[in-house]
Amino acid sequence: MKILEVNSEKLIREFIKLPVRLYKNEANWIRPLDKDIESVFDTKKNKAFRHGECVRWLLQNDAGRTIGRIAAFINKKTINKDNDQPTGGVGFFECEKDKDAAFKLFDTAKEWLTARGIEAMDGPVNFGERDKWWGLLVDGFDIEPNYNCNYNFLYYQELFEAYGFQTYFKQFTFGRKVRAPFSAKLMEKGENILQGNTAYNFRHMEKSKLDEYTEHFRIVYNKAWARHKGVAQMSSLQAKNIMKQMKPILDEKIVWFGYYHDEPIAFYINLPEVNQIFKYVNGKMDLIGKLKFLWHKWRKSCNKMLGLVFGIAPEHQGKGVEGALVLATAQMVQKDYPRYDDLEMNWIGDFNPKMIRVVEQVGGDIVKTHITYRKLFDETKPFKRAPMQ
Repeated sequence: MKILEVNSEKLIREFIKLPVRLYKNEANWIRPLDKDIESVFDTKKNKAFRHGECVRWLLQNDAGRTIGRIAAFINKKTINKDNDQPTGGVGFFECEKDKDAAFKLFDTAKEWLTARGIEAMDGPVNFGERDKWWGLLVDGFDIEPNYNCNYNFLYYQELFEAYGFQTYFKQFTFGRKVRAPFSAKLMEKGENILQGNTAYNFRHMEKSKLDEYTEHFRIVYNKAWARHKGVAQMSSLQAKNIMKQMKPILDEKIVWFGYYHDEPIAFYINLPEVNQIFKYVNGKMDLIGKLKFLWHKWRKSCNKMLGLVFGIAPEHQGKGVEGALVLATAQMVQKDYPRYDDLEMNWIGDFNPKMIRVVEQVGGDIVKTHITYRKLFDETKPFKRAPMQ
């Protein structure tokens, strides 16, 4: 077997094509957009290169056929964060069902990381933000993957664990039918706010007032999320960039805000799950791909909502605002605007029991589980799971 560093256009194409060949008979696999994969490794597009480095490899058998791939990364901002040792990452792992081949890929990444003073590696992870390409799918293979989420073979779990990777944390995807009933407790608390407290009001976003709602999003985010360990305050520019990215697919009727005396205090942001459209473009957003995307968007081919983020200012938590916001959204999506059939909520870490309780109140069940693994290079050291939040 031969390892090749990906450093030419030919090898880049091979890196992209390998999973297309591997998953050709997997009905639920959706080919990621080529540009989304390549942007991770583009020094001009990926800001992680400002404080890190990465490399990727292909593995070929003796006949010259590509049988695996992997990437390794170092992010200087996170190598020591909450870690007892400098920790790097591996990702974009794909491999035929061959233990020797998989171990050759893992060894290559480990050697590269070790040479740079790294003592452990997490995987499969992304060279960048956690909301993309993070974690190994271990349960939920019967459901199509959401946009920028990993979908892989079941045997990958065997390969990771046989090499010595251990569970660092689990990420759950919760799902429910949009028109399924809510718990009696949630409805009671929510209705008490909706009907009994005129100081609160709830409304969906209006695209014509996007700048106004962008600022409301920033205000609530900084109150609800920026107080958590490791989460920075969001600037106005960052909020505008987030909304700019979401704007092409934004459905204003599924993005909701809560107010107290007309001050923003809560949000519940859902998006159409765009993989339900991207699955028709075969990874290509060229002219034909864009036309297909617009066609299926116009036809409303997407019938799944993705619960992106939920936030409530601390002083209004535990008062029923959560329920009121969900019920206000439900009035729209269950009755007034019944476009979507399913709702999924991604990336709920097992280290965040508070968020799990919020999602369970909405009535969701775990439909997918991903695992983020960690491999200690010195296995005599004690292994620790991700700290609870």
